[in-house]
Amino acid sequence: MRRLFLSLAAASLLVATSAGAALAGGPPLPDAFIVDGVMYRTVLTPTDLSGTGAPDSSYDTIYVLGNGLTNVAEAAPGDRDYNGGRWMVRPLTWHVTPYQLLSAEEVLAASQGMDPDLSLGDTVAQFVCPVILMRGNH
Repeated sequence: MRRLFLSLAAASLLVATSAGAALAGGPPLPDAFIVDGVMYRTVLTPTDLSGTGAPDSSYDTIYVLGNGLTNVAEAAPGDRDYNGGRWMVRPLTWHVTPYQLLSAEEVLAASQGMDPDLSLGDTVAQFVCPVILMRGNH
C-alpha cells in the first residue's frame, strides 16, 4: 500500500512538473521547478519519507501551482536553509485565474489577506530527490 501511495504521489508530481512552462514562455520542461526566479530540474526517486516522524522543518516545500505552470520550491543547493533534497509537496488551490509565481515568498504572499489568490493544500508526499541547476541559469 505504501509503494502504491508513493508511486501515485511521484506520478502526480511528475505530471504537475511536466506541465510546467518555462520562464521565458517556452515549451513545458519536465521535472522543473523555480527557486527565487532560477530554474532547476530534478530526477524523481522512488523514496517515501512519509510516516518517518521527521519534523516539517527537515523538509523543503515544493508548491504545485497546477497545469501549465512551473512548480515553485522554497530552497536550493547553496541556500543556508536547504535540507539536502528532502521535499514535502503541497498543492495549491487557486481562487483566481492561475498565474506563474517565481518564489516561495510570492506563493505565501498570494495566500494571505482578506481575499487571497490561492490556498495552500496539505502535504501530499515526502521524498528525496536531487536538485540540478539548469544550464543558463547561473
